[in-house]
Amino acid sequence: MTVFIMVAGVFTGAHVWRETAERLTAAGAEARPVPLTGLDADRPAASGPVGLETHIADVLAVIDAVDQVGPVGPVDPVGPEDAVDGAAASGRDIVLVGHDYGIHPALAAADRRPGRVARVVYLDCGMPQNGVPALAAVPDQALRAELAERAEAGERGGALAPPGRDGWQRWGSTADVPGAALDRLTALAAPQPLDTLLQPLRLTGAAAAVPTTGVLCTRNGVGVDLVQRLVDLGAPMAAALADPRVTFFELPTGHWPMLSRPADLADVLLRAAAGEGRRLRPAGAAGTPPAHLRPFPLDVPALPRDRRGDVDLYVPDAEGPRPAVVVVHGGPVPAGARPTPREWPTLVGYARLAAAEGVVGATLDHRLHDIGDYERAAADVAAAVERVRADPRVDADRVALWFFSGGGPLAAHWLAEPPPWLRCLAASYPILEPLPNWGMADSRFNPVRAVARAGALPLVLLRAGRETPEIAATVEAFVAAAKDCGARLDLVDVPNGHHGFETLDAPEETRPALRRAMRMVVAHLTGQPVRPPERLTRPTG
Repeated sequence: MTVFIMVAGVFTGAHVWRETAERLTAAGAEARPVPLTGLDADRPAASGPVGLETHIADVLAVIDAVDQVGPVGPVDPVGPEDAVDGAAASGRDIVLVGHDYGIHPALAAADRRPGRVARVVYLDCGMPQNGVPALAAVPDQALRAELAERAEAGERGGALAPPGRDGWQRWGSTADVPGAALDRLTALAAPQPLDTLLQPLRLTGAAAAVPTTGVLCTRNGVGVDLVQRLVDLGAPMAAALADPRVTFFELPTGHWPMLSRPADLADVLLRAAAGEGRRLRPAGAAGTPPAHLRPFPLDVPALPRDRRGDVDLYVPDAEGPRPAVVVVHGGPVPAGARPTPREWPTLVGYARLAAAEGVVGATLDHRLHDIGDYERAAADVAAAVERVRADPRVDADRVALWFFSGGGPLAAHWLAEPPPWLRCLAASYPILEPLPNWGMADSRFNPVRAVARAGALPLVLLRAGRETPEIAATVEAFVAAAKDCGARLDLVDVPNGHHGFETLDAPEETRPALRRAMRMVVAHLTGQPVRPPERLTRPTG
């Protein structure tokens, strides 16, 4: 028998697991939601301040009581010297499930009882690190900054008030949660003791030997393919995720699957306990280059790059200053990724394709290394664009910007306040509003909201027909907003294209769209008609 010990996230307690626990029990497993001190009403009041260590003790108490018969209520913590190895004594495997904040006490408990835990399940949460408090995982960036200031000021007592019914979205997508369940979540929510978020997590490294499973809720913004890209890019923390002991599942729902998809969550937990799930490919496995380093699908002139600071220029053999297309890469990209994005074959391919059409192509590097870096990256892009415009070979009054993937939110500034020299804004498979788990609900980096101010600025959007659902939703929201305000938007569809289609999909699928989109952008720069073949796009306004 498998014993699932489940730890809830911020403001919540054992009650959120009720339906999932019932299904696990019906399947022959045992489910033991952990009552957390200071959060669960039936948990005895704490004798002192409640912090992360308090909740770690709560989880350890349930692990050490795994041989008790019947359901587990509040129990007294026991030390490891008093504990019996429950898994060995009873033949029952302990699977620790941590949701949201709950992964912090769950992982710490596994680190202190590594021989007692068969698997740790990370349920739609981050990867806690030694010495880092749970505060670092708070999705709302403004709140995270506020709490960090309070911590620096020495304020560690007190509690964080739970959100109202309409405020849960700031902590993760509430997609698919029934109204009654959301009402119950709100009614039973409790203030989160502040020190549970501020107390640093202490790990010895022992938990690294425990097999793990990540369950990603895709409507909250992250899927397995995105994690694979982080591995391919060489993200330091992501490398460990390609270990064969690590598996992954996706659930097409929001951040609270125990409320929105309890039956599906129970099934995934049972499969995770059995060692099932998708495994990631290590970077460079089997000699296959990662997607971002595969060749560009079009034959373009092998023009040399002309490196000017953080910008690489690809200049056509033509007289006089020429218009320019500035390629803005996506992200986040790990700071140590090599080669850097401005040398990636896809982005260089776009720049050289621009040069083949008679205009200057430019690639650049910006510092979007984390979701919190958009302000810094925006400043980098603005500086790089000015460097391009200052080059004597560039017509400073005729420039186009072309955004990719996670660089899409950077387009918001240029949409909201398009300068007169910006003749076109293009994007390939972009993210066009912050994803739910980014904690950027009120951010200025939201092209869906900004497009209403684009005016007569021509827009060209390459849309992948097989885009991931969470990103596709942002694209469709942008298209609808552009239509509502009468923006000059043309769509170039790649019906069978995936996110990053240039290097993932068959060249015959992508080549016509790439040529067509580039010729449209160049036509906006030069004032010339779009070259044949005939129009393949449909205007939205």
